[in-house]
Amino acid sequence: MATDSSRSRLREAAVAAFAERGFHGTTTRDIATTAGMSPAALYVHHRSKEELLHELSLQGHEATLRLVRDAIARHDSPTEQLRALVHDFAVHHARGHTHARVVNYELAALSPEHLAEILALRHEIDRLVRGVVEAGAAAGDFDVPCPRMAATALLSLGIDIARWYDDGGRWSPEDVADGYADMALRIVGAAPR
Repeated sequence: MATDSSRSRLREAAVAAFAERGFHGTTTRDIATTAGMSPAALYVHHRSKEELLHELSLQGHEATLRLVRDAIARHDSPTEQLRALVHDFAVHHARGHTHARVVNYELAALSPEHLAEILALRHEIDRLVRGVVEAGAAAGDFDVPCPRMAATALLSLGIDIARWYDDGGRWSPEDVADGYADMALRIVGAAPR
């Protein structure tokens, strides 16, 4: 159990340090100190700082993929699928904005093998979102000239929440999610409710 607790403290410390200083500006000592552990503690649980970043990125992208799949599975119509997935995606990125910022904007620090694994997850997320937009266009529910571009724009909007969201700001995660879900339907030219 202490091992799980130590790993969790190291992950939380890494997210905080990477978010503040970036991957390359963070040392293993920074992470261990933030976690309240000895400088060698990171190497008890991870071979390298990059492996820790990979673990964070993998967990974050797998959680996002599950979220997208779950949102789509809850509804039958492309309109409600899109509304749900954009809403849930936005809430996820607002509530976990620091973690999301690290896993989305520190990808260049991953090894080629780890990057390929993360990119495969990102491509699957993109494929699912694009599929919803394409299904809505095919059904006549959406009036969108380029479903691929619309899906890319929707994902970019959601991911970018991690850059600007402030826990003490004027909007709650739900406010952002509701606004983004409405905007998503406008982006794809959905008929108003």
